[in-house]
Amino acid sequence: MSTPPPPLRFLLAHPAYFFALGCGSGLSRWMPGTAGTIFAWLTFVLFFPFFSPPLFLLFLAVAFVLGIYAIHKTGLALGEPDHGSIVWDEIVPFWAVLFMTPEDFFWQLAAFLLFRFFDIVKLQPARWFDERMKNGFGVMFDDVVAALYTLFVLMVIQWLV
Repeated sequence: MSTPPPPLRFLLAHPAYFFALGCGSGLSRWMPGTAGTIFAWLTFVLFFPFFSPPLFLLFLAVAFVLGIYAIHKTGLALGEPDHGSIVWDEIVPFWAVLFMTPEDFFWQLAAFLLFRFFDIVKLQPARWFDERMKNGFGVMFDDVVAALYTLFVLMVIQWLV
């Protein structure tokens, strides 16, 4: 992370900041993107059983759209559009990955490792969004691309197994 995380009082200063910083998981000084993805995994396991699949898809769509706003507002407040503490962009796409991944722990672990790999490496077109779209949509969408790469590799692995 290029800059240190903001103080806890920043997290609580506005609902957009709270969500953009992954309900606090982005305040981790150690690999906040990974911390946000772990937060996504834990919350998915806890809350997904209470959703029907269509309701969860609606929830994902709302979380994505509101995330664009929250990330943009938080990036402006922090003076960096994709500040390392902003992790909502990892959370929502990883929820989508888990939604389409078998419920088995090892499949979910594979999804986690692949998603983190693709999020860090930023293969095209993720790199284009990361480098050229310095706003909430660009920050969210490069992780959507990482999620799509993750799902593709998982699909290939499932086909081979």
